[in-house]
Amino acid sequence: MVSRSYSNLLDLTSGGSSPTFSRGFKKLSRVATVAGVLSELDDESRSNGGSDAPSSIAQERMIIVGNQLPLRAQRNESDGKKGWSFSWDEDSLLLQLKDGLGEDVEVIYVGSLKEEIELSEQDDVAQTLLENFNCVPAFIRPELFSKFYHGFCKQYLWPLFHYMLPLSPDLGGRFDRMLWQAYLSVNKIFADKVMEVITPDDDFVWVHDYHLMVLPTFLRKRFNRVKLGFFLHSPFPSSEIYRTLPVRIELLRALLNSDLIGFHTFDYARHFLSCCSRMLGVSYQSKRGYIGLEYYGRTVSIKILPVGIHMGQLCSVLDLPDTELKVAQLRDKFQGQTVLLGVDDMDIFKGISLKLLAFEQLLTHHSDKRGKVVMVQIANPARGRGKDVQEVRSETNTIVARINHTFGKPGYEPVVLVDTYLHFYERIAYYIIAECCLVTAVRDGMNLIPYEYIVCRQGTDKLDKTLNLNPSSPKKSMLVVSEFIGCSPSLSGAIRINPWNIDSVEEAMDSALIVPEPEKQMRHDKHYKYVSTHDVAYWAHSYFQDLERACRDHIRRRCWGIGFGLGFRVIALDPSFSKLSVEHLVSAYKRTKNRAILLDYDGTMTSQSTPDAAPDAEAIEILNKLCRDAKNTVFVVSGKNKEILTRWFTSCENLGIGAEHGYFVRAQNQPNWETCFPAQDFYWKQIAEPVMQLYTETTDGSFIEAKESALVWNYQLADPDFGSCQAKELHDHLESVLANEPVSVKSGQHIVEVKPQGVNKGVVAERILAMTRKKEVLPDFVLCIGDDRSDEDMFEVIMSAKDDGSLSPVAEVFACTVGQKPSKAKYYLEDTTEILRMFENLADASEQTSKTVSFSPQQLVINQV
Repeated sequence: MVSRSYSNLLDLTSGGSSPTFSRGFKKLSRVATVAGVLSELDDESRSNGGSDAPSSIAQERMIIVGNQLPLRAQRNESDGKKGWSFSWDEDSLLLQLKDGLGEDVEVIYVGSLKEEIELSEQDDVAQTLLENFNCVPAFIRPELFSKFYHGFCKQYLWPLFHYMLPLSPDLGGRFDRMLWQAYLSVNKIFADKVMEVITPDDDFVWVHDYHLMVLPTFLRKRFNRVKLGFFLHSPFPSSEIYRTLPVRIELLRALLNSDLIGFHTFDYARHFLSCCSRMLGVSYQSKRGYIGLEYYGRTVSIKILPVGIHMGQLCSVLDLPDTELKVAQLRDKFQGQTVLLGVDDMDIFKGISLKLLAFEQLLTHHSDKRGKVVMVQIANPARGRGKDVQEVRSETNTIVARINHTFGKPGYEPVVLVDTYLHFYERIAYYIIAECCLVTAVRDGMNLIPYEYIVCRQGTDKLDKTLNLNPSSPKKSMLVVSEFIGCSPSLSGAIRINPWNIDSVEEAMDSALIVPEPEKQMRHDKHYKYVSTHDVAYWAHSYFQDLERACRDHIRRRCWGIGFGLGFRVIALDPSFSKLSVEHLVSAYKRTKNRAILLDYDGTMTSQSTPDAAPDAEAIEILNKLCRDAKNTVFVVSGKNKEILTRWFTSCENLGIGAEHGYFVRAQNQPNWETCFPAQDFYWKQIAEPVMQLYTETTDGSFIEAKESALVWNYQLADPDFGSCQAKELHDHLESVLANEPVSVKSGQHIVEVKPQGVNKGVVAERILAMTRKKEVLPDFVLCIGDDRSDEDMFEVIMSAKDDGSLSPVAEVFACTVGQKPSKAKYYLEDTTEILRMFENLADASEQTSKTVSFSPQQLVINQV
């Protein structure tokens, strides 16, 4: 049941006696259940913790973590003894999604309870919940929970994610560092609870919603290879809104510690990806239908799929006698009237008042609707609390009273406001008798009300008889939905409206009432087919499949953690990819006789942040030392033009240079430049340059770099999102207009380049190796260093050179990239500083060898010859 790496702590907390754990969860250790406030740098001692060896248990297990457990609790008192009874909460999404995981997947729930459990009862309650429900409760002190949930979550995160900025204390909540600390503390408590039950190399963890956004960091810090998914059930705001969050970087990095991040809509995912690009510099790629972000060697996958409803639960309620009885009552109550239905929580984002104002306008402009159309508004209790909830309730009551006073008459109440508790079957009955359902939320993560309405309108034979309908007749329904809710894209037959536009909402209501019957039936059939097949089980199954796919390479990757506090992240690399040992490199360098050294310039010898910087005196001196060694053939291969490279390296006499990705080459001690390719006619520039100019004029910060052999469109200084979008458009545009020309269009780091076909750094690498083979012995040492995609061609050539006989059978080959990232190279160094230090060591080794040789006049003569 528990991870072995955590059992020592459990032993300590249980007074030294080792508890017995099993997959059956028959025993829970008596662990501490209350935690204090946590700082951001807490738990550092666990940052490099490894995971356990793979378990032999074949059954898959999913640990589902949510803010609240899917349970209902009731206080019992018998024989003077207090106790608790628990039952499943059938309405909980966390419980419903279990249907999509399969019977062979064991599910454990981790979360808090709605009820406050006294400290003396917590251990017994935890034991009961584990044994009977596979639930692990996280007990949180009331004052801490209030700061966490009602403070940071509901008064800060939730409004911000729904596009409400805290411009004043009355609009949302101002950022409070103490509430943020409470948020961290609760997430840490949840992490501790997960650690009690996880077998890290076997179990999957699925974290739900914005309450637990930093939990992935705490779990990833403890178990580097944990199989971890996260799903956000709220909207994710645009970068202009999200960037106002003081802890924006911490939350993004925490989410990126997941393996799979789920969103209801593409818009939410797009906003998240934009934030990652703008604030972290992490870009995404789409391949074979999957979206992923490369983050320190790990691929973080993005899942876009709206959640569905539980068809089984809904159909079972439709068959209840209570439902049939309630439907009959409502049928009689609204006899001869058309019912428009709204079902919303009483909060500021549901747009209840906007809906009522539109209905008031409908009755004002259409007198024929008075007495015939009724608006039933079911107002569920608000999940939060505060002044804004009271204001919404007051405004709603005022508008309802005004409408009923103005248009009401004996036997006709235009608006029926239901703000008392309703059983689920009662709400179902309202769905069944409503001709149209209206959802006018100004912002909502998903909203399943339209889905429930559609299924209820499908009805049953018994309900059709109750409503005096022919069971064989086609079903019908109408939906008016806000374009700002998550379910809107999936309801193609609904009338979509901007809820802020009262006139538009009024028109939609009127249209819904006069739509011909066949069209209502067609819209209903389309919706019902989608909703019934994309239910919660389908959603959960699809998510779990993608989570398994995202985690399938965990076991073969080498992982270790870096960073402190919430800046923690995991480096994941291929087993054959390792940091270049300078000691090993220097040792190989000293014992070899014919060496080839190839290095990129931008991003290798100088930082990418200063791409046009000339090499400093230190770099020139190091290169000269390497070039003076007769055993070395040293080449700098760059995308720069030959004029710039000539000016920069004029003092390096024995240095070979490859310009414009190898189109031009100047060998050692040679004054003239040569081309590695047949003579070219660059007439294609007359086609490409006007196209690039068009995109330059429309993309602020971009510019064209004209080379002798190529044209480059650079957008490094442009807005990252717009620049990336324009680059994709330009790439497609250029490929189209240059389809019949002997050129290739390539996208690189902030560039789109057009160059002759076949031009790449790999050609230069082949030529340099051919030059070294002209010496008395085959090359026995090859070092190649670069930092971007263009250098991968060089890596590929030198890695295969040993197999095709181009190198000595005992040759030492070092292909090294800059930074830890996926590459064809087998080695990496962290940055340009480490690279210069490495070259300095090689240069020192050459000087020492030269001094040793100079002691013998005979050897000196031989060396000079």
